[in-house]
Amino acid sequence: MGALFIRDVVKQYGRGAQANRVIHGVSAGIADGEFIAIVGPSGCGKSTPLRMVAGLEEISAGEIAIGGRAAPAGRDGPRDRAPAAGVPVR
Repeated sequence: MGALFIRDVVKQYGRGAQANRVIHGVSAGIADGEFIAIVGPSGCGKSTPLRMVAGLEEISAGEIAIGGRAAPAGRDGPRDRAPAAGVPVR
């Protein structure tokens, strides 16, 4: 799949003074083939960054790159969807 780079990623719900910031500028670099674990108590924000990397959750700021390519921002659907049955993976 390639290395994953997350740089200053922010997630907030709402806008302006009423915005609720739930992810505060997360940065990480994960090499191709590297294994990581994200741990913490319930509700601390473990799933939200994973959903942003997968393209299931829109990011408010920052950037995500997978395999050296910038991941598209916005709600364009999951990244690297599994291929249909019978379609070769390259």
